[in-house]
Amino acid sequence: MQFYMDGFRGGDPDIKNAAPNRRDRTPFAPLPEKVDVLIAGCGPAGLCLAAQLSQFPQIDTMIVERKPGPLEKGQADGINTRTMEMFQAFGFGEKVKRESYWVNQTTFWTPNPENPDHIQRVGRVQDVPDDSSEMPHTLINQARVHELFLDVMKNAPSKLVPDYSWQVADLTIDPDAEDYPVTVILENTGINAGDRKIVRARYVVGCDGARSSVRTAIGGQLHGDAAHQAWGVMDILANTDFPDVRQKCLIASQKEGNILILPREGGYLFRMYVELDKLNPDERVANRNLKAEDIIAAANRIMKPYTIDVKQVVWWSIYEIGHRLSDRFDDVPEGVDRNPCVFTSGDACHTHSPKAGQGMNVSMQDTFNLGWKLIHVLTGRADASLLRSYSKERWVEAKRLIDTDHAWSRIMSAPPGQSELDGAGMPRFQKQFIENLEFTGGLAVKYDPSALTAQPVHQDLASGQQIGRRFHSAPVVRVADAMQMQLGHAAEADGRWRIYAFAGEGDSSEAGSGIHKLADWLEHDPASPVVRHTRKDEDIDAIIDVRAIFQQTFDQLAYEDMPSLLKPKKGKLGLQDYEKVFCTDHKGMGDIFDMRGIDRAKGCMIVVRPDQYIANVLPLNGTAELSTFFDGILLPVGAD
Repeated sequence: MQFYMDGFRGGDPDIKNAAPNRRDRTPFAPLPEKVDVLIAGCGPAGLCLAAQLSQFPQIDTMIVERKPGPLEKGQADGINTRTMEMFQAFGFGEKVKRESYWVNQTTFWTPNPENPDHIQRVGRVQDVPDDSSEMPHTLINQARVHELFLDVMKNAPSKLVPDYSWQVADLTIDPDAEDYPVTVILENTGINAGDRKIVRARYVVGCDGARSSVRTAIGGQLHGDAAHQAWGVMDILANTDFPDVRQKCLIASQKEGNILILPREGGYLFRMYVELDKLNPDERVANRNLKAEDIIAAANRIMKPYTIDVKQVVWWSIYEIGHRLSDRFDDVPEGVDRNPCVFTSGDACHTHSPKAGQGMNVSMQDTFNLGWKLIHVLTGRADASLLRSYSKERWVEAKRLIDTDHAWSRIMSAPPGQSELDGAGMPRFQKQFIENLEFTGGLAVKYDPSALTAQPVHQDLASGQQIGRRFHSAPVVRVADAMQMQLGHAAEADGRWRIYAFAGEGDSSEAGSGIHKLADWLEHDPASPVVRHTRKDEDIDAIIDVRAIFQQTFDQLAYEDMPSLLKPKKGKLGLQDYEKVFCTDHKGMGDIFDMRGIDRAKGCMIVVRPDQYIANVLPLNGTAELSTFFDGILLPVGAD
């Protein structure tokens, strides 16, 4: 983390100086009449988006929540490795690592053939495969995740906080309006319940759940099916003789159904998902009037010969599995040619089983995708047509999620002997679990070629960094201070693009070398995307952050020989940035060139989007292709 660039100040470095133009938030201040972005819902998707936008005080952002205050307990708890990588970019990945439960192993239990009424352990699987990510798979209360995002918001220059006890009642869109095309009717749900307020917005994002009023207002519908199977979920403090209660467990009984056990943070709390009754096709789960005691009784039947003695039920719920997906994630009807101004994300546009642990994760990835695009458009970096890519990219991934989770739910609910995966060898759900590890880690996302994701023409230069997938971090050493770190952790959730320039063999950035030529071109040539898209009053890395990685160890490189682009002077005081140059790790953690298939002889450039996905791989001399790529996304200086 870097700070003091604009001068020394004491205290918590996470707390940024307040912007002078921020909204009046004194107790009796009125709601704004106009905003740039109105976010409906303070769930993970809404808060992830708000946390990004809060760093840009020039963007007027408002986030409303129908509840009177923040979430306190319950709901989702699984944070996959991809989301942990994103949390690192927001600055609280290490906090989550310290506070959470780490899922290291998953165990599998099935009926004992000699006594089918009892279960036995039949297998174990390492939950996060080696080198799939530098981050762990964690479990932590969703309310704590909310709190961490809220901290980012209130510490940001805009000092953004939610407007609680307000919900979107309706909205209308005027596509021909030059400014503020969305008219939103907000309804109070608190002390002044029923009161209404009209707010006009440039963009609206519905993160308001499966019964989304934003989705309804734009004519969206969720299509899909239900499994007609009741499940119970509860967070409990309990004693048990079940030996694997502090490991993630998938348990299948002979006749009584299945259980998923998820240990939680703190060493004592754990969660159980318990299969309950099969529902009739026309029946809703509420008709059964099931209670917490029914979940506990079912768990004890499934886990024989083991028992659970529940001391406290912290939170519980009964739900029915459903898999539903809306036709689109924005307000533009099929066949209409215009830029969108209303979006949906998370449960507002896709719902599924919670047992795969993807709901909260995919919801946040929706708005992590949307956030930087809104920032680019609202700050004049890109044309509004960039926003068309949100629905296109995220719908495909939501469909993949629905299809995979649908298959997983069928396998989890099928009694032994009644699944297509049954047979000799390991249990059916253990097979499927292993096959799904990349998916459950959030690492299966791959964006198709587009203006934002190039064709893999030069993919062979970095075989382990696939275009369209997330940038896969690896160990490096920072040259200036010999700091051992992960290269991916140099990137923050700040709306900037990254170019990682990997030096070819023998290149130590002497004059005339590949890295030096590239850096000089990027800094000075009129065709350079850095020159074309950086404003005169901005730091040179304001929109494109360039980093270099060398094959030598830090003590074999002369920092003074590095090109000026890699040691720029920035901020109000013109202070030099010493954190742009890296080299291979020399302490045995791994060589990034070997680990990620970087061509040692030639080197390469890896272009990474603000949401950490790889946009392009190019040779170090591929300057014309680099210029063309960015010209297809960013507006040149003066065009905004």
